[in-house]
Amino acid sequence: MKISIVCVGKIKEKYWRDAVAEYEKRLSRYAKVEILEAADEKTPDGAGEALEAQIKRREGERMERLLKEDAYVIALTIDGKMYDSVGFAERIEKIGLSGKGQIVFLIGGSLGMDEELLRHADERVSFGRMTYPHQMMRVILLEQIYRAYRILKGEPYHK
Repeated sequence: MKISIVCVGKIKEKYWRDAVAEYEKRLSRYAKVEILEAADEKTPDGAGEALEAQIKRREGERMERLLKEDAYVIALTIDGKMYDSVGFAERIEKIGLSGKGQIVFLIGGSLGMDEELLRHADERVSFGRMTYPHQMMRVILLEQIYRAYRILKGEPYHK
């Protein structure tokens, strides 16, 4: 299985880059993982709705260009379906068994994702009702994907 994470912005802090690298290394036993970064837009303080919509649209267009046509696309959104870790593992397995060779996870920028981009998603998944910085969300997502593969292989994991 190939796992792609399409996200907005780069990770500047070394500790987040180190955490991402650690989970990429751990996951390499189970899947091919790639992280594709779309350039983010600067959002001025006090930006109005119209400007925010423009920013989301530009970021969304950049993310759309990174999508593969035959991939199963999962957008991480606050209003998505919530899974526990076992359910998430089962979902990844089911997608793989359906014949899809690639799962693409979408992580939006600080303003969220453009509706046009969300229309490309086959599914929306939520990791809770709280908002997380995109750097942290990458690490959380990678950890949960790693945990999912450990669960699927019957290997020990922390509950």
